[in-house]
Amino acid sequence: MSRLARWAPLSGVLTVALWIIGVILVNHNSPGDHDTDAQILAWYHANSNWVLVGGWLFMLGCLAFLWFAEILRERLEDVAAPRTATRMMFAGAIAAAVFGIAVPLTDIAAAINKNEISAATAGAAHRLSDGFFVGAEIALILVFLAGAIAVLGSRLLPRWWAWLMILVAIVLVIGPIGWAALIFATPIWVLGTTAMLLRSRTTGTEAAPPATV
Repeated sequence: MSRLARWAPLSGVLTVALWIIGVILVNHNSPGDHDTDAQILAWYHANSNWVLVGGWLFMLGCLAFLWFAEILRERLEDVAAPRTATRMMFAGAIAAAVFGIAVPLTDIAAAINKNEISAATAGAAHRLSDGFFVGAEIALILVFLAGAIAVLGSRLLPRWWAWLMILVAIVLVIGPIGWAALIFATPIWVLGTTAMLLRSRTTGTEAAPPATV
C-alpha cells in the first residue's frame, strides 16, 4: 500500500482541526443571542477579518470531512460491508458537508458587504446560519445510521462503535438535543474512527470480509 493511502485517514484529524480553528475565529467576540441587529452589524464591522478567515477554514474542514467519508466508504467496501449502507452513508456525508459549508456563508457575505447592508440585513444574515446548522444535523443522521449498518455488516470497526453510532443518530433525531451530537459527538467520532482506521492499516490487523454461507 502506498504511503498516501496508508495515512489518508488523517483527513479526519485535518477535518476536526479546521472545524475547531474555524469556529474559534468566527466566534471571536461573537454577538449574543439577544443582541440587537445594530450590535450584530457593529460586530461585522469590528470583526470582519475574523469572520472571513474562520469561515473559510471551517468550509475547508467540511471538504476534508468529505475526503474522510470517502476513505471510510472505501475501507468498508474493501471488507464487504453492505454496499447500499456505505453509499447512503457517503450520500449523507455529502449533504452534511454542503449544509456545513453553508453555515458560515451568510456571515461571510455580511462581513464582505458590511458597509452596504442595513442593520436588519446583518441580523438576518447572522441568524440564517441556524437553518443550515439544522440541515447539517439532519444529514448526519444518515451518516451515523447507515454507517453503523455498514460497520455491523463488516469487521472493519468494533461492533460497540457501531452501536454508539446508532445512539448518536438517535440523539440527532431529537431536535432539542441534536445540536450536542453535531457539535461534540461528531468530531469525537471522526477522531475515533480515524484512530481505528490508522491502527488497522499500520498494524495489518484489518479483518477479512465476513464469510458467506
